[in-house]
Amino acid sequence: MKAGRQFSAVAAAVLVSIATGSTIRGAPQAQNASAAAAATDAKQRPGFQTARPASVQDGEHDFDFVIGTWKSHVRRLQKPMTGSTSWIEGDATVSVRKIWNGRGDLEEIELTTPAGHLEGLTLRLYDPQARQWRLYWANASQGVLTSPVSIGEFRDGRGEFYDQETLDGKIIFVRHRFSEITPKSYHFEQAFSADRGQTWEANWIADVTRTSDEPTAPSLSAEDRNRDFDFNIGHWDVEVKRLTNPLSGNSNWTDWKGTGEVAPVWNGRASVADFELDGPTGHLQGVGLRLYNPEAKQWTISWANSRDGAIGVPVVGQFKDGHGEFIDLEQFNGRQIFVRNEFSKITPDSCYFEQAFSGDNGRTWEPNWMMTFKRRK
Repeated sequence: MKAGRQFSAVAAAVLVSIATGSTIRGAPQAQNASAAAAATDAKQRPGFQTARPASVQDGEHDFDFVIGTWKSHVRRLQKPMTGSTSWIEGDATVSVRKIWNGRGDLEEIELTTPAGHLEGLTLRLYDPQARQWRLYWANASQGVLTSPVSIGEFRDGRGEFYDQETLDGKIIFVRHRFSEITPKSYHFEQAFSADRGQTWEANWIADVTRTSDEPTAPSLSAEDRNRDFDFNIGHWDVEVKRLTNPLSGNSNWTDWKGTGEVAPVWNGRASVADFELDGPTGHLQGVGLRLYNPEAKQWTISWANSRDGAIGVPVVGQFKDGHGEFIDLEQFNGRQIFVRNEFSKITPDSCYFEQAFSGDNGRTWEPNWMMTFKRRK
């Protein structure tokens, strides 16, 4: 949620307003190479990176309490930071599923208030090095992950997450707080501060009650959606070939094998891909979020790995004649390059993904990550 839009997510940390009405990026973001061979291998691997073991002090399971299905009653201050005392109320359903066995989660929300109807999501990912969570959010009507990102942690049974945003032309702090946590309920509150955190005004308050220990089963029931990625929904065996040092003249490839699960979000208006791979340098985990922007008629594909829980630059594109092409600009070894992701050779039980880099502004391309999907029987 953008603070300037005066709306937040119920039971999530954030969402965008209705009041003002790479991923599978199969191989995510390009990264700088390290001098050490092992570090180079970990950093340059497209998107997937080796997960580090957690210590008992880590907070990687702090959000386990929220997995399942919930109902929520929401109160929203209509005009924050104006002295207004006028609130609007509504009810929401919330479903949360695990990512990376609990080191991340994806929350879907559907909210109805007198101001309108909202579908949104929050993707929460854990950074084991910082021992903090990053919270990303998106609105189904826009189909884009928004920024800034709320970052924080749990202490003494309470989670607090902060970011800095702009409201009516003024920079403010935004705080999201999870408290009063029990197995069956919790309390969520968003608040704004215009004096750098000295005082806070609550503007979004939600009391959340569990209805099931299990998240709502993903479905493809929505009719008003783009179906380009429907072919990828399901459970897959995957084989990967990875170029170990792209754009260097190197021809050393390594082989990886693993599994992937791709599930619909918002009843098929989006999808999330969760992968695990094993290869020469260990075990890799990654997640890709595919969101469709109905106005632009484009997909964005955002990627994160379990090493740092950080979303990279999204690739943007579309499908044409059964072929999907997605491109962005990224930094690699201190230079800006083009990155291209392609989906092709699509059948009911298989497909092919390829990532390629271009160091000459798209005139020539070097593949560095090739993934073959075969549907699990």
